[in-house]
Amino acid sequence: MVDQYLSINKESWNQRVESHLESDFYRMDDFLAGWNSINDIEAPLLGDVRNKTLLHLQCHFGQDSLSLARMGAQVTGIDLSDEAIEVGKSLAERLKLDVRFFATDVYSTRSVLNDQFDVVFTSYGTIGWLPDLDKWAKVIVDSLKPGGEFVMAEFHPVAWMFDDDFNEVKYRYFKSEPIEETEEGTYADTSAPIKTKYVSWNHSLGEVFRALQKAGLSVNFFNEYDYSPYPCFKDTVEVEKGKHRIEKMGDKIPLVYALKAVKE
Repeated sequence: MVDQYLSINKESWNQRVESHLESDFYRMDDFLAGWNSINDIEAPLLGDVRNKTLLHLQCHFGQDSLSLARMGAQVTGIDLSDEAIEVGKSLAERLKLDVRFFATDVYSTRSVLNDQFDVVFTSYGTIGWLPDLDKWAKVIVDSLKPGGEFVMAEFHPVAWMFDDDFNEVKYRYFKSEPIEETEEGTYADTSAPIKTKYVSWNHSLGEVFRALQKAGLSVNFFNEYDYSPYPCFKDTVEVEKGKHRIEKMGDKIPLVYALKAVKE
């Protein structure tokens, strides 16, 4: 199963697209009416993106990519799911936004794109699908112009240590064996009539920092957050507008981290 992780995960994400589009989680009616999906965590790190070229890795069906285009960026989005990418293209046409979308896995990005960008961006539930962060970081560096910036917001590896009910520590903090599981429903709609297999990996903060540094990126901002901008974990409560915590955990564990790095 592990040696087929790309095809397994591609099928998993293809199966999720329809239910995600119909879910309250993604607020598609609001989005089509002009709502911007970029969160308060990553917005200040991205800053003013007007007229900047931006590569969005693992963009799903492109909601954030299109939001960044609305903010004035020249955006290119890539994702493993070809069905999600087709939705992104359709949305770009519908919204009259000039966003390029390509269906490819992260490691193959440079075989699809020769461009270098002012900004590379990735966010929320991305690196867990990748077995090798050194290869990931190399793609980021190769995709950046000299002095270009990498912006990342991601769920904290501590959150991935627990079982789905947050009753016990089930997984290692550090990367080891791949996690092979089957999920009913999806984080955006737990009642969705789908059942998917997937393969993922936990990555510690140390592993992330080492990979970025090895590739030639200098991290100039890092922060951790005791909330998630999304109610994507089980039994979450909204403690403030746009801030969700796992009810039984309160503010005791980090749920998200964010960083910004520059290509040396």
